[in-house]
Amino acid sequence: MPTHTSEKEVAGEDELRRNPYEVLGIPSNSTDQEIKSAYRRMALRYHPDKNPNDPVAADMFKEVTFAYDVLSDPENRRQYDTTASEAAGQENEDLELDLSSLGAVNTMFAALFNKLGVQIKTTVSANLLDEALNGTVTTLPLAVGQVVSRKVEKQSAHFYSVTLTEEESQAGLICKVHSSAKNKFKLLYFDQEESGGLRLALQEDSRKTGKLSTAGLYFFGFPVYRFDPRVNSRALSRDPDTGFFKRLDTFQPLEITELKAGTHVFAVYGDNFFKSVSYTLEIFSSAPFANEKATLRSTEAQIVSKRTELLKFESEYHDVFSQFTEMASKCAGEVQEIDELLKRRNEICAAYTTFPPTKHSSSKSWGKGKSKKKSSLLMEAREEGEVTVREENGVKKKKWYNIQLRQDKKKN
Repeated sequence: MPTHTSEKEVAGEDELRRNPYEVLGIPSNSTDQEIKSAYRRMALRYHPDKNPNDPVAADMFKEVTFAYDVLSDPENRRQYDTTASEAAGQENEDLELDLSSLGAVNTMFAALFNKLGVQIKTTVSANLLDEALNGTVTTLPLAVGQVVSRKVEKQSAHFYSVTLTEEESQAGLICKVHSSAKNKFKLLYFDQEESGGLRLALQEDSRKTGKLSTAGLYFFGFPVYRFDPRVNSRALSRDPDTGFFKRLDTFQPLEITELKAGTHVFAVYGDNFFKSVSYTLEIFSSAPFANEKATLRSTEAQIVSKRTELLKFESEYHDVFSQFTEMASKCAGEVQEIDELLKRRNEICAAYTTFPPTKHSSSKSWGKGKSKKKSSLLMEAREEGEVTVREENGVKKKKWYNIQLRQDKKKN
């Protein structure tokens, strides 16, 4: 038993050391100097020499050292930055933590990751399951129709036994638990061993619905399905197309469909990270809900049929999408080729001309020529007072001047 617990603790530490930036309390774009400064500050704070006989500080010092080892090496940091997000998502899908075997620091980190939206699955305490299997747990008898409200400590469980008659067994049974405080818990059902011990057979995690967190087990004599939408949300975030077709993969039937006449054992397990769980448990007959049972059975049958259709549709979708991608690529290539051909045609047509190519003088020479260009004026003598001005371009203009060119002979 100690060996099992130790392995859990080691696995928990390795798995929870995911975000060294959060351990050091720095943003992901921090410089090397900022990383070093944060490490020195926190290492000094949690150093074992300054915190003797303090296991929490010792665990934190290990976390700080591990974080600095990752971020101080450029290659390790680059690899973490590029793969951490995807790796964390994949590992968390299969990771189940026994919170009772984690230290205080690792439990704190698990709670932080869960608060930030990282889905961390938890499992029932191994110690508790051993006690149940050895038959050392205490059960509280309940009658069908009885309701009980209690508070259970974290990583602990309250066990209840209910005895069914043949008539109650045929009518079907419902066991539901809710928490108005939205606490996390697990609803458990145990098979009874010949030795008198209890073996876990069914487990239903609580889920927040409105102002409550609820969980239920239904024994109607026909398969009743459970559905975990959280798995689908992770698949959708990574690949929307694939996630859509896997949407109903977690829609699976419960392993037990009916309860025989006799005594049966249920339990409510506190699944909070730090505090106790307040809950209300009710076990009642499903006989008054005949119409609801029929509707549920019909609806779930349609969902199962739809899941089968999705499998067929996925194959058709990928075939058509592949063809569409190929056609879209071909269309883009054709557009580019046509544009190039039209451009070449325009260039060829522009080359057909009898005019010599125009020589363009530079702006400098053009300016000099313009500044030197002047009109040459040629003056031709005509009659008295009349002067004809002829410019170089051949245009003649007459101008009159009041000039006496010769004297009157009579006056002489």
